[in-house]
Amino acid sequence: MNTSRDYFDPEVLSRLKGLGLRARLIVEGYVSGVHRSPMHGFSVEFAEHREYAPGDDLRYLDWKVYGRSDKFYLKQFEEETNLACHLVLDVSESMTYRGPAGASAAEADGPNGSARSARGVSPMTKLEYAQTVSAALTYLVLHQQDCVALATFDDGLRSILGPSNNPSRLQQFTEMMEAVEPRRKTAIAPVLHELAQRWTRRGIVIVLSDFFDSVDTLLEGLKHLRYRRQEVILFHVLDRAELAFPFDGAIRFQGLEQGAELSVESRALRKAYLREFDEYLRQLRFGCRAAGIDYALMPTDQPVDVALSSYLAARHARGFRRSGRPAT
Repeated sequence: MNTSRDYFDPEVLSRLKGLGLRARLIVEGYVSGVHRSPMHGFSVEFAEHREYAPGDDLRYLDWKVYGRSDKFYLKQFEEETNLACHLVLDVSESMTYRGPAGASAAEADGPNGSARSARGVSPMTKLEYAQTVSAALTYLVLHQQDCVALATFDDGLRSILGPSNNPSRLQQFTEMMEAVEPRRKTAIAPVLHELAQRWTRRGIVIVLSDFFDSVDTLLEGLKHLRYRRQEVILFHVLDRAELAFPFDGAIRFQGLEQGAELSVESRALRKAYLREFDEYLRQLRFGCRAAGIDYALMPTDQPVDVALSSYLAARHARGFRRSGRPAT
């Protein structure tokens, strides 16, 4: 018998029909754990603590800090209005990739060099994984009674929904995802520039993509969002095979967005590929950090609840550090 925890596994989630069901199971399981942990969602957090002074409103005393430090501190909030969470999802053809499962899953299959999987394939494509994460975030933000905006893109902006906290938003998201037909290349930067002009309300922008584009132009688009005072988060969705290059023997690769084919001896290529890919990841992470942008790597073989809760816990911890809470 499956427990609710089982449904967080990517392989189980891939068999569930309907993003709404996936989202509900993920978030209900996540929310049930909030009472046992310091993790919280995306609602506006306090900006800083300050010491209590006679006459201050006692409603804002932080009793947890008092319990640890025996000193009275008040929470000061940046704003009390509803959060606007903007989800931006890459639906280009490269997102349809699903690689072999495991670090040594692929092996040569005959003289033509095609590959077969020794232990099956990853449970979800990158697009399916990103859709599931997006649906869970939509459900979570609506659960907080905050607003969600949605946009899909490839080499241009394909569909967009403005901010709303209407419960029907999850159904609208599902319908948008069902209409997706990945057939185009990726061009992220122009889309980010356009969204920076469209979304004038300050909030959080979460971009879900494999980010296979020029790092320099990508960062320029992200900086435009930051210039518009948006908080920006990158969820970097990658297949494990893209990170580990688990291929062995003669392999024929076919480009998803270019359509070209390349036959290679994978063992000779592996070292150079990993060196280049690691450098690409380093540049992207460094650029995000320098621009004040959150970056989270999300391999598609990682359970969705683990990916989300790990990020939200880290986000919450960073909020405490920024707040000036006394060390305990």
